[in-house]
Amino acid sequence: MDRLLQLEVFSRTAELGSLSKAAEILRMSNAAASRHLSALEERLAVRLIERNTRRQWLTEAGQELLQRCSTLLNELAEAEDAVSDRALSPKGMLRVTSSLSFAMIYMAPMLPAFRKLYPKLDVQIIAANRYPDFIEAGIDVAIRTREQEPDSNIIIRRIGQMRRVLAAAPSYLAAHGIPEHPADLARHDMLIYNLANDPYSLRLQKGNAVQTVRIAPTLDSNDGQVIRGAALAGLGILIQPLYIVQGDIGAGKLVPVLMDWELPLLTMNVAYQNRVRLPAKIRVFSDFLVDHIRAHSDAGIWIETTS
Repeated sequence: MDRLLQLEVFSRTAELGSLSKAAEILRMSNAAASRHLSALEERLAVRLIERNTRRQWLTEAGQELLQRCSTLLNELAEAEDAVSDRALSPKGMLRVTSSLSFAMIYMAPMLPAFRKLYPKLDVQIIAANRYPDFIEAGIDVAIRTREQEPDSNIIIRRIGQMRRVLAAAPSYLAAHGIPEHPADLARHDMLIYNLANDPYSLRLQKGNAVQTVRIAPTLDSNDGQVIRGAALAGLGILIQPLYIVQGDIGAGKLVPVLMDWELPLLTMNVAYQNRVRLPAKIRVFSDFLVDHIRAHSDAGIWIETTS
């Protein structure tokens, strides 16, 4: 049993990047966690984690062990789920990653109701616009906008497709004019999300007519909230999913433009690792999230949502 606990201490420490955080989750003292980690390294006769006063990092041996023991611990958790009350009352830690905007607008507001239903299940949200590796980052669920995963071991469940919009502050439009045709965007100050597919080429469609416009950014950023803030300040025209700016449009802080032209839809998915048996904590969170989005999204944001 000690050997299994040693592996769990190592796995949690590697995933969280902190021995003290691992000790807290495992409900043991820092000293006890350190002893378990040292005993594992001594038993294997290899250094697994290097550390200094500022950070820690996995050795090559540590990276290989993390990949193998994460699979082992996941399978053990699944086996426990099958024979315990976790299937009805999931518990432990659920690690979810999504963009900052999605976490703010959808996930954070739903957590009180979710925790009321599942009080033994703690949630950790990692806000990131890049897609971290599931195993290395210790991720259970990822909210992603790509259509398919390059890794066949990743399962995706489509939430739905959402509209994107061009919008700017009234002060900007008063000073620079309102674009009446996609070609007009070339002379406007554009606020660009630089992690989008081909961010500096904008494709718009109206009926059978398609226009592709090359745009140069006044500002580009890897976070939608930075883009939104710049637009609210009157810096230019943004291109964002409607869910991020719907409230600002309703309040008159942003004004949509070129509404008769459609931007390509954005697909949103829930992604998780392929397992023999889906852990209850992933299943209940995914179901609750999809239901929450359906119930709390303004009309017109989503083209479709799954059941």
